[in-house]
Amino acid sequence: MTELAKLMIEHIDKTGPITLAEYMGECLLHPKFGYYSTRDPFGTEGDFTTAPEISQMFGELLGLCLAQTWLEQGSPEVFVLAELGPGRGTLMADVLRATKGVPNFHAAARITLVEASPALKKIQAETLNDYDVTWVGNVEEIPDAPLFLLANEFFDALPIHQYILDDDGWRERLVGVADGELAFGASAAADLPPLANRRKDCRNGDLVEVCAPATAIAAQIAARIGARGGAAIIIDYGDWRSLGDTLQALRNHEFDTPLAHPGQADITAHVDFEALAVAAVSHTPVSKMIAQGELLQRLGIDQRAEALAQGLEGVSLENHLSAHRRLIDPTEMGTLFKAIAFYPNGSTPPPGFSQ
Repeated sequence: MTELAKLMIEHIDKTGPITLAEYMGECLLHPKFGYYSTRDPFGTEGDFTTAPEISQMFGELLGLCLAQTWLEQGSPEVFVLAELGPGRGTLMADVLRATKGVPNFHAAARITLVEASPALKKIQAETLNDYDVTWVGNVEEIPDAPLFLLANEFFDALPIHQYILDDDGWRERLVGVADGELAFGASAAADLPPLANRRKDCRNGDLVEVCAPATAIAAQIAARIGARGGAAIIIDYGDWRSLGDTLQALRNHEFDTPLAHPGQADITAHVDFEALAVAAVSHTPVSKMIAQGELLQRLGIDQRAEALAQGLEGVSLENHLSAHRRLIDPTEMGTLFKAIAFYPNGSTPPPGFSQ
């Protein structure tokens, strides 16, 4: 049993069951025992590998996409180049390397990273030590200027609530204690106005996930872009509408039971892209959702992969081809991961997101 599990059991014994959102928040960001607070979870030595760690092509293409959008919006003399949940800083490093030849882009950019983990901030500082970087704790603290933003595998780690429908209404899934261990339970049934529209497509026993922080953040980003210009590209695993239990834990690159090792496993859930779009659309236009593989191919990943393959041979070539395939193949990340973009009224969508 982990130290965090012991603390949560003690807390639940005293005060009663907690929501899944509370459980996820503690697991990921507890100041002493939280998953992101205490380690570098990325890469082969961590628990999972994200697209920027798989290949430089991912960040290069997204960087050039943002740079082209900046040019199309008149090349603002000062703008914020931001990333939510920047991991090791690999994505931003690739963005900056790919865009260094775009005239005045770096001079105008105010690089801003939204990061809550002290451990990851240190790694990001090392990765980006050649650049002037500002760290902030949340979206509200991003400087007020045109905003060009990337969020890759950020929204999936935000805490969710789960609700199960039965004849009496919606029951919230809770985390309690049974036989001295953490266990799932459920609240009393209630009618929940925010879920009233979901009765149309749900049957008894169906589970719906709701992520209030995700919709709040999407609205904040869209409001900034609507007022000041810019664009946001959000890439994550998920689909257009939440239905079913997608809560999962990863530990040592293998799936784990979500309640088994709190603080020692990454806990995520699929992103509800419809909810993000609904939160944003009153502030900005929202592109259609597109699969990651199709987006990267529209941005030129096949041509970039071919160029990078020149001069490679043996294991290096095999690894490069494998990384290319992993990012776009429908059986790997190509269709599991989706993307949407926010952009100002009167502007065209970022390259790759054309309607």
